[in-house]
Amino acid sequence: MLGISAIVGVYQAYKSRKNADAVREYLVGGQNMSIFPISMSLIASYISGIAILGLPAEMYVYGTQFWCVVIADSFVSLTMAIIYLPVFYGLGITSSYEYLKLRFNDAVRLMGSVIFLIKMLLYIPLVIYVPALAFNQVTGINLHAIALLVCAVCIFYTTLGGLKAVVWTDAIQTIVMFGGVIVVAVLGTNRVGGIDRVWERNRATGRIEFFDMSPDPTTRHTFWSVVVGNYLNWLATCSVNQSMVQRCLAMPNLKKANATIAIMAIGIMSIVSLSCYTGIVVFAAFYDCDPVITKQINKPDQLLPFFVMQMADSIPGLPGLFVAGVFSAALSTMSTGLNSMSGVIYEDMIKPCLRDPISEVAASRIMKIMVVVIGTVCVAFVFLVEKLGGLIQAGKSLSGITAGPLLGMFTLGMFFPVANSAGALVGGLVSLNLVAWISFGTQAAISSGEIAFPVKPVSVDGCPESLKNRAINFTVILETAIKEQPFILYRISYLWYTWVGFLTAILVGLLVSWITGVNKRKPGDEKLYTPIIHGFLRSKVAAVSNRQDTTELGKLGTDTSIH
Repeated sequence: MLGISAIVGVYQAYKSRKNADAVREYLVGGQNMSIFPISMSLIASYISGIAILGLPAEMYVYGTQFWCVVIADSFVSLTMAIIYLPVFYGLGITSSYEYLKLRFNDAVRLMGSVIFLIKMLLYIPLVIYVPALAFNQVTGINLHAIALLVCAVCIFYTTLGGLKAVVWTDAIQTIVMFGGVIVVAVLGTNRVGGIDRVWERNRATGRIEFFDMSPDPTTRHTFWSVVVGNYLNWLATCSVNQSMVQRCLAMPNLKKANATIAIMAIGIMSIVSLSCYTGIVVFAAFYDCDPVITKQINKPDQLLPFFVMQMADSIPGLPGLFVAGVFSAALSTMSTGLNSMSGVIYEDMIKPCLRDPISEVAASRIMKIMVVVIGTVCVAFVFLVEKLGGLIQAGKSLSGITAGPLLGMFTLGMFFPVANSAGALVGGLVSLNLVAWISFGTQAAISSGEIAFPVKPVSVDGCPESLKNRAINFTVILETAIKEQPFILYRISYLWYTWVGFLTAILVGLLVSWITGVNKRKPGDEKLYTPIIHGFLRSKVAAVSNRQDTTELGKLGTDTSIH
């Protein structure tokens, strides 16, 4: 799988070597790509190894409440197609942060770009760590050595082939990923004794829950936090995030872009549901001998690889297929991140500083160098990831730091004509700092043991005596680790972080805009606003012109009476 990915990069580099518009070719694939690879790429970018390993662990440890996330996912594609994408297409831009310059100014654009870069630099190391963890579980090879290998291959094909290499490797990797998850789910169900037994064992331990309607925002997962909270998180990831927008802009027109988004929604709901189902299959297999408490594995995130290895005795090649699927998910997310980050650095930071325009080839080389540099930085950050809590919570918490402020800034610009650049800048900064404080404070409290979430019951009744003794010692350690409750903001569910950042950015932005003087609209700037408010803008313009006409008529009447 790694070999095929590298070959695709070489092939795409060779194919596009004589293209005149090297920058557009590298960033948006010449804007002539077809629906299939783009939609597969969008699916692959969202489903990282964090989902493939983290979702089964989430179901096993905390129950199925998080499965409701597919409800939120189904509404996001609709919101993208109606509100955000038409604006980017209408302006014909290659970096989504160009919008912030057109609507506000260069300072806001730079801040948006920096926030995006922070997001990806926090997220990509987590994405690399996950397959390395799985591969370590399956083979015993050093985790950090694997991470270096994965990054080297990913940097190689992303640097050479640009967006086309990223998209086509994503398409291949999505197929491998689906194949791996489906095979593990089917074989696991068969091993446990059928779907009925899987369901019954999970229901008996209280894991099957979908409608916890508690309004308490400090409860880790409720129906409201998973559906409403996660809706905004995923909307920020898809609608204004450069890595997603870049793929949509690679389509020749808006209609085809919307078709790819619809396919993406179906694909993501399918793979998320498969991963969640795999989690309850894994619990059904270990329902009377928990491998975490008995120290057979170190972290719940290793449950799925451990389960695969248990089945591997009777099915040769299964670990290879599974690991290829997890690596596929990670590579696709990382390659997309590297490609989009290089584009943002060049378009939003380097290009505005150039006094004289440079050639397309020189620009393309700068972006390729940036891919190598960013990839190297991400490898260095992998060593910090081991200190974080569960994968799903850590991933969502870190993305929530930047997701809310970014979505808030874009929404402020597209929905509120009165908002000005000072409002966007201050709103974004206040929002970013507030959510970062909450998120890092919470992660620190989790790492130190101050915050412990209630988990579903597990059993060791079916374990051998030697494993049961380990479990007793482990329980004592857990009981002595419980401490007093931390600061209340640290106890807010991580799924509400995006809402906190989003609303803060908009409210502070509007307040600062009002204090500093509202934005004055220019003629013909309708493209900068979402189609939803175009009717309102026209009616406002009509009302202003009517007032002007009435004033002029009054003046004319006065002049006539004097004559």
